[in-house]
Amino acid sequence: MIIALTKGRILEETLPLFERAGIVPNENLKKSRKLLFETNINNVQFMLLRGSDVATYVEFGSADMGVVGKDLILEHGSEGFYEPLDLRIAQCRLMTAVPSDRKVVSGRVTIATKYINIAKEHFANQGKQIELIKLNGALELAPALGLADAIVDIVDTGKTLTANGLEPQNLIADISSRVIVNKASMKIKHEMVSKIIGLLNKAVKNGKSDIGM
Repeated sequence: MIIALTKGRILEETLPLFERAGIVPNENLKKSRKLLFETNINNVQFMLLRGSDVATYVEFGSADMGVVGKDLILEHGSEGFYEPLDLRIAQCRLMTAVPSDRKVVSGRVTIATKYINIAKEHFANQGKQIELIKLNGALELAPALGLADAIVDIVDTGKTLTANGLEPQNLIADISSRVIVNKASMKIKHEMVSKIIGLLNKAVKNGKSDIGM
């Protein structure tokens, strides 16, 4: 059983949740360059990936389960896996943001984002014509430098937007980390998958209660 975990900030909240569920890696994930780790549970391994790759590994069965942000599920599409559990961690909002001094009102606008599919669907549902520019970082600079009229991005506290002369405009989706499961694994390894989901569900609901395999 391979469980794909997302690197970075999400991992800081994911590992304590798995620990409360009684599943811990046998070594420190942050101090190793390895990508595959044994755990205290026989035949259960953690795989450490970039968030954008977790859904792909799970969809194609290289990982049986995964933990990934809802934003990346929406962008990737969820036809290739199940999404049985909201872990309620790494919570934030996916929003449009515009310059504070010049609101986007009408007409064709240019949107900078790494969430191309989400942005297309959001603005299509509003009947707005847009031009998309894909950026993987420093989105907040795009309007200030004239590259885009607005951005679509994750908003946590909003301080980064404010510091760069932007303000949130429209909410697209509330985001948190979710458990996803490969469809074949759900059938073939149903007992183990169900047990892990059950333990994680208890960990989410009960906080620091003592539970385990």
